[in-house]
Amino acid sequence: MAETPASILLIDDHPLLRRGIKQLIELEPEMTVAGEANSGAEGIELALKIEPDLILMDLNMPEMDGIEALRKLREHNISSRIIMFTVSDQEDDVVAALRAGADGYLLKDMEPEDMIAQLHQAAVGKLVISDRLTTLLAEALRSNKPQKSSRPDYDSLTPREKDILKLIAEGLSNKMIGRKLDISDGTVKVHVKHLLKKLNLRSRVEVAVWAVEEGLHRG
Repeated sequence: MAETPASILLIDDHPLLRRGIKQLIELEPEMTVAGEANSGAEGIELALKIEPDLILMDLNMPEMDGIEALRKLREHNISSRIIMFTVSDQEDDVVAALRAGADGYLLKDMEPEDMIAQLHQAAVGKLVISDRLTTLLAEALRSNKPQKSSRPDYDSLTPREKDILKLIAEGLSNKMIGRKLDISDGTVKVHVKHLLKKLNLRSRVEVAVWAVEEGLHRG
């Protein structure tokens, strides 16, 4: 039985760019464009109405930028995966977006086939970050490491939290983790909240980068 195509909402104030992305996505049977918005405010309204699987959102928009729109969407507890799609490769923008709850950060200068490949990864619950940003992100998080007294303490985690940590490091979403461990999304969300607090980290992206650096994603 064929699976339902992943629904995607495009939020970008450039109509030509939206049209180009839409044409690319419509060539993919596993994905469909469920809606378009030309501003952050319009995007939030539409996202809450249609609850798409994925939101591809510009960072720099007039009136309300992508970070603010992202924060507002997360305040509404929207379940959509939100990917920032932007020209900015500035460390501050990347870190701010991921800390605000983005599930990925892609650059607009990437090749069309690379973007589609990343969207496919995002649709199955993986974190997606443009290749040339991964080193920058790791460096940014390394330079922001907490003092020794508040360094992440892996041993403070319960066995279940350790299982979830490893799956976060693989880039899996709460839904995918829940399926793998045979527990509900809500239960996963509670565990993630607890392990973030215990590890003194602010986002699942920081958890993933830290786990990979410490070699905790293996085994």
